[in-house]
Amino acid sequence: MTVVLDGPGVTVSDVVAVARHGSKVRLSDDARSAMTAARGIVEALADGEPVYGISTGFGALANTTIPASRRAALQQSLIRSHAAGMGPAVEPEVVRAMMFLRARTLAFGASGSRPQVAESLVRLINAGVVPAVPEHGSLGASGDLAPLAHAALVLIGEGEVLTDDGGTIDGAEALSMAGIEPLVLAEKEGLALTNGTDGILGMLCLAVHDLAGLLRVADIVAACSVEALLATDRAFAADLVALRPHPGQQACAANLRALLAGSPIVASHRFGDDRVQDAYSIRCTPQVHGAARDTLDFAAAVTDRELASAIDNPMVLPDGRVESCGNFHGAPVALAADYLAIAAAEVGAIAERRIDRLLDPKRSAGLPPFLADDPGVDSGLMIGQYTAAALCAENRRLAAPAAVDSLPTSAMQEDHVSMGWGAARKLRRAIANLRRILAIEWVTAARGIELRAPLAPAAGTAAALNLLRTKVPGPGPDRWLSPELAAAEQMLAAEALVTAVETATGPLA
Repeated sequence: MTVVLDGPGVTVSDVVAVARHGSKVRLSDDARSAMTAARGIVEALADGEPVYGISTGFGALANTTIPASRRAALQQSLIRSHAAGMGPAVEPEVVRAMMFLRARTLAFGASGSRPQVAESLVRLINAGVVPAVPEHGSLGASGDLAPLAHAALVLIGEGEVLTDDGGTIDGAEALSMAGIEPLVLAEKEGLALTNGTDGILGMLCLAVHDLAGLLRVADIVAACSVEALLATDRAFAADLVALRPHPGQQACAANLRALLAGSPIVASHRFGDDRVQDAYSIRCTPQVHGAARDTLDFAAAVTDRELASAIDNPMVLPDGRVESCGNFHGAPVALAADYLAIAAAEVGAIAERRIDRLLDPKRSAGLPPFLADDPGVDSGLMIGQYTAAALCAENRRLAAPAAVDSLPTSAMQEDHVSMGWGAARKLRRAIANLRRILAIEWVTAARGIELRAPLAPAAGTAAALNLLRTKVPGPGPDRWLSPELAAAEQMLAAEALVTAVETATGPLA
C-alpha cells in the first residue's frame, strides 16, 4: 500500500498504515506545485520587511533581524538548539506518524518550504529510518518543537537514529546507509519542520484507532461476563435503551444483544429467578461503554479536522501574505486526548468491577471462590483482579487532565501552552492499561462460562471463548498466570477477538 500526500485528505487509517504497518508514502504532483508556489512567495519576501521565521529570530527573539548572509545558519541553529529533549526514546510508530504528518502539513503549500523538504521526510519514512526522539520536551505549543527538531536533525545529517535492536546510530551514518543526502535548509524551513502538533496528532490518531477496537472488545468481554454471572439481557432491549437515545448507548446495547442472541445460559434462568435486577456493572454497561463511544466520536471528529489543517507559523497565503498566527497551538488535540483518557479509565473501571464480581462467591451466582479448582489450596484468578485494580488505579491518575497545566515559556512570549504532548503520552498508557484490564476480564469470564457447563454460551461468546483457548488453557489447578494474561493481551493487540466473534455474530457496531 502507498499513501499519497497532497495536504488535506489524509485519514486516521493512513496514519496507522504508515506508522504501524510500514506503508510507503509519495507526494502528489499537486502538492509539489503548491509547495513551489509558496516557496516563491517566501523568496520574494526575503529582502523586504522583516518577516517572522524568515528574516528574524524565534520566540522572544522575534524582534531580532537576521542579515541575509546568516539566514541559512539561522535554520540550522534552530534545529540544533530546539533538539533539547530528554528521557527514553518514544516508540518508532509515534516517530513515523509524526514525520508523516509533518510532511502532510508541508504538502499544503502554506509553510513556504521547498518541495525537497517534504520529499526528504518521505524518503526517511520509506527507507525505514526512524530518528531517536526523547520522550520529554514538548509543551504542545509552539507545536511539538523538541520532538520535531530531533527528527529534523537527522534530515540534516546529525542526531541519532533507532536501530532494530533498540540501540542508536549516528544520523549521518544512517542517511549514508539509506542512500539519502543530508538536507541543506533555506529560509523558513527549519521553522516549518518544527512548528506543528504532529507528534500529538500522530498519537491521537493511533489512540482513536486503538480505542475504537477496544470498545468493541469491551462489549464482547462484558457479554461473556453476563453469561458467566447468570445475568439477564433484558436491560439491553432495543425499546428500553431507545428511551435514552445516546448513539453510543444504542450501539453497545445492539452489540450485547447480538453477542447474547440465543444463549442457552441466559435462557436457563429467564424465569423463576428471584433476583430483581443485576448490579450496575452489568446493567449499566451500555450507558458506560456508550458514553465512551460518544467521547470517541467527538475525539475522532477533532482528529479529522486536524488532519485537514495546515499547522504552522507563520502561514504563507496564496495572495502573497505571510502572517503570524496560532495554528500551531495544540489545545484542540490536547483536550481530545484528555477526554479519551477519561473514557478509557471509565471503561476499565466498570470492567474491573465485573471481574471482582465473578471472583466473589457471595456475588457470582454459585461460581467457586476466585474460580479456583480447589479453593484454599488454589487461589484461582484472585491475583488477576489485583492486577486489574492496579491498572485501574493508574488509569485514574492518568485521567487527570494535562491541558489545564500550562506553564509560560520563551520569556513570556509563549505564555500559554497546550501540554498536548503530555496528554497524548498518558493516553497511550491508559489505552495499553485498558487492553490489559479487558484481557483479564476475558480470561476470567471465559473460565466462569466453562464452569456453567453443561449450559452452553451463545454463538458470539462461544467464538470469544474458543479463540482464547487457542492460547490460554481452561479451568484447572493453579499455574503460572502471568503468561496466560499476556497471551490474551497479545491477541487483543493483534485485533483478533473482534474478527473471530464477527464470524458468528456478523459485524458489530
